[in-house]
Amino acid sequence: MKLRLATRRSPLALWQADEVARLLRRAHPGIEIESLPISTTADERLDLTIAELGGKGAFATQVQALVVAGEADAAVHSAKDLPSITVPDLVLAAVPRRGNPFDVLVGAKLNDLPSGATILTGSARRRVQLQHRRPDISFGELRGNIATRLGRIPDRGAIVMAAAALERLGVTSPTMQLLGLEAMVPQVGQGALAVECRADDAAVRELLAVIEHRPSRIRLEAERDFLVELGGDCDLPAGAFAELGPNSAVTVTAVLAGRSGTPLERRSITGAVSSHPGARIATDLRSVVPVDPKGER
Repeated sequence: MKLRLATRRSPLALWQADEVARLLRRAHPGIEIESLPISTTADERLDLTIAELGGKGAFATQVQALVVAGEADAAVHSAKDLPSITVPDLVLAAVPRRGNPFDVLVGAKLNDLPSGATILTGSARRRVQLQHRRPDISFGELRGNIATRLGRIPDRGAIVMAAAALERLGVTSPTMQLLGLEAMVPQVGQGALAVECRADDAAVRELLAVIEHRPSRIRLEAERDFLVELGGDCDLPAGAFAELGPNSAVTVTAVLAGRSGTPLERRSITGAVSSHPGARIATDLRSVVPVDPKGER
């Protein structure tokens, strides 16, 4: 059988598609896999912010369109780039084992930055959490592929990136600080891959099911529930991270801030999958952080 995988053309996206192809070839010896890379508008228009490009989903929409149109059989995404609600006609067919979910500061350690230093990041979630710890530093926008971002580290400053992106491309830097859960709540789905296909394509769904990693799926779905409850894919400074515990309990740690960065609230909740802890913690945070769910995220 031949499987056509749609993907973005960036080096990281190509690595992700290659990893999914590797997993599939190991599970289905003899399968023929063709990658169909495209350059999306979000990749090309670096002069626009993600919010200006339509918010969450900006990197996924054109790749998904290839699958919906039948020009590809499946699409490989960074799970963090997917809208919280799957688009009509598609299904999230497989979530492989999750990689590193955390963020990393590149260029300097947070406590070593001088007062007035600049951190570059295009993420409101990252900005408000770092500003809460270091209110004496300033921030600037950051867009582009991994190499472009690494080339923009400010003098005596730093940039923030997803640790999984650097690890997958084998990128190292003399000064890197992993920002664990205590320091920063990650973006929903960060470090996870998501493979979509047409909902009515039973053969492809069965083919992809073998690379599913159930614990990673449970964690991802709990985090996506958080975003859905907040009001879809609004452009609020928000993040959520789910962990599995004993007896299939799920602990979700989440952060939410107002558009100005204040108030900033962080909480955790533990419960069975059936109790939807992601949605519950979103409701809890929204009761103390006044936000407009229809606004930009």
